[in-house]
Amino acid sequence: MLDLAILGLLHEQELHGYEIRRRLRDELGLFANISFGSLYPALSRLEKAQAISVAEATGPATTAAIPSTGSLSGERAGLRARRAAAPRGTKRSKKVYRITEPGRRLFEQLLDADEPTGTDDARSFGLRLAFARHLAPQARLALLERRRMQLTRRLATDKVRAAGESLDVYTRSLVEHSTEATEHDIAWLDRLIETERQKPATPHSETREPRNGDALTAVKGSKP
Repeated sequence: MLDLAILGLLHEQELHGYEIRRRLRDELGLFANISFGSLYPALSRLEKAQAISVAEATGPATTAAIPSTGSLSGERAGLRARRAAAPRGTKRSKKVYRITEPGRRLFEQLLDADEPTGTDDARSFGLRLAFARHLAPQARLALLERRRMQLTRRLATDKVRAAGESLDVYTRSLVEHSTEATEHDIAWLDRLIETERQKPATPHSETREPRNGDALTAVKGSKP
């Protein structure tokens, strides 16, 4: 899922590593604990696969330092130290990542693929929904219908459990809460599916246009 998220962000604009990490954590909200120790190997892997390319950019030392630690306090301390040590006006280089044409094709393949076995269905769906505007209309509809089917199966399982097991009042309340949440999500998906079905046919190329904030809205609006 990390490769898909990185390619999705770079599909919309060029970014350096620190900004990629910030957007993964703060905008997509699906990688809250991601560290540079996880991010940079993924970027290196995508670069070797020619899915992304790297360019050197320069900027003021006060804004170009990229922390190398996964600790938030360590990152802040390192950033302050580098700012204090650099002479005023000094330029530093930093890597700027951009997606390539092979990377765009890989992104579309990952976005349209079925979730691998063992994948967290909710996180995988939320990530794909965040970038669903890049899918062809039928693929986007299939994504929504696939998620609805998953939730319908979960709902049936919860109802069987509630009816067939002797549960104490607290466990039963948890099962009922899960059932109500799943029913709410199914109703939400039904609205999305109906909206998709009512849309006029749109060329696939038009669905790729980036719209700032769509990814954040999609993920935060999803409560799988």
